[in-house]
Amino acid sequence: MAINLNLSIIETVTVNAGGASSIDFTNIPQTYTDLVIMTSMRGTGTSWQGWNLYFNGSNTNLTNRYLLGDGSSASSSSFSAGYGGTVPGTNVTASTFENSTVYIPNYTSSNNKSYSSDNVAENNATGAYANLIAGLWSSSSAITSVTLYPQAGNFAQYSTATLYGVTSAAVGAKATGGIISQDANYYYHTFLASGTFTPTSNITADYLVVAGGGGGGNADGTTYNGGGGGAGGLRCTVTATGGGGTLESPISLTASTAYTITIGAGGTSNTPGENSSILGAGLTTITSIGGGRGKGANSSADGGSGGGGSATSRTGGSRTTNQGYDGGASTSGFDSGGGGGGAGAVGTAGASTGGNGGAGVTTSISGSSVTYAGGGGGGAATPGSGGLGGGGAGGNPTGTAGTANSGGGGGGVRDNVGGQFRSGASGGSGIVIIRYPK
Repeated sequence: MAINLNLSIIETVTVNAGGASSIDFTNIPQTYTDLVIMTSMRGTGTSWQGWNLYFNGSNTNLTNRYLLGDGSSASSSSFSAGYGGTVPGTNVTASTFENSTVYIPNYTSSNNKSYSSDNVAENNATGAYANLIAGLWSSSSAITSVTLYPQAGNFAQYSTATLYGVTSAAVGAKATGGIISQDANYYYHTFLASGTFTPTSNITADYLVVAGGGGGGNADGTTYNGGGGGAGGLRCTVTATGGGGTLESPISLTASTAYTITIGAGGTSNTPGENSSILGAGLTTITSIGGGRGKGANSSADGGSGGGGSATSRTGGSRTTNQGYDGGASTSGFDSGGGGGGAGAVGTAGASTGGNGGAGVTTSISGSSVTYAGGGGGGAATPGSGGLGGGGAGGNPTGTAGTANSGGGGGGVRDNVGGQFRSGASGGSGIVIIRYPK
């Protein structure tokens, strides 16, 4: 699974025999975005004791608010100090240590610095303290040192604290744009909205481009059951692509070229989804076609995947080759809407019940296995289900929208009060993911 942060160990301090009056991290590099301190500590005082944080050797201009639970009651308070948590003392079971995670964002900023601490200290089930702490250091100075001080006594032997530097996944990435994440092998740029992707070096990249899903068919007093919206067209270079086609080929992208990423919106009631695309100089534009609208009284429901048919326009919409599948028909003799086509399967026909949306396609391009572009279910007295991959269920009378950034089709609807207008559900917006090797 892709992650958004890198943690690098800056220093680990372990207290020797005899204890220590403080744990000090000095000369902290200014090359990271945030800091994290993880502790396992015990005190030499006779009872539970708090411990404090000093920044740049100072305990002034520090304030905090904390929540404290001891297993039987809870309390909250605030005071002027860099409170970090609680350590067990000598009257607590031997070899029992507290554990804390302190997060210090934007430590090099010229603005005030915040921190948070999640602290747990227990006495082998006979006593426990849990703290959630939010603090502020009112200083414009960058943090160059952090000191941990017990409020009484010393830190006991074997107490340990490790300081980590945090960098975002964008550090080391070979492009800008989108939400950047990474795992051991790849960088990933995920676009949930339109934007620009700009490589900083020449790269060969995989991609997923999913268009917006079609809106579900309405019920307008003449058409009593609308078809499900078709899923947005899906084109992908990893695992599988839409319409049962051959995998798309990776693309070569040029350094310093700004590639325009367009994310198609989902269609509203009885309207198709919008196209998604990657466009740029030297690149054959990659376009996925918006999902076909679920039929009401309208006759056209073609798209990336076709929309489902209705009682007055029974034939399901047609797909775009290698992007999706056809929508399901509305079977003669029944009024149920057909299911919208999905990127991975046709929508089923509406008969005594609404047709189910076709299933989407599962790909691991994001670093995890995710299914996209399911078709919407047809409207009926017993509505059809949405297709796996964000397709919305049909409704009686209200359908379910396709999931945002899935390209899922919206659910069609049934007019269960004769002659009334009902809007079909909206399709889900599309998504673009670009990945390339480290």
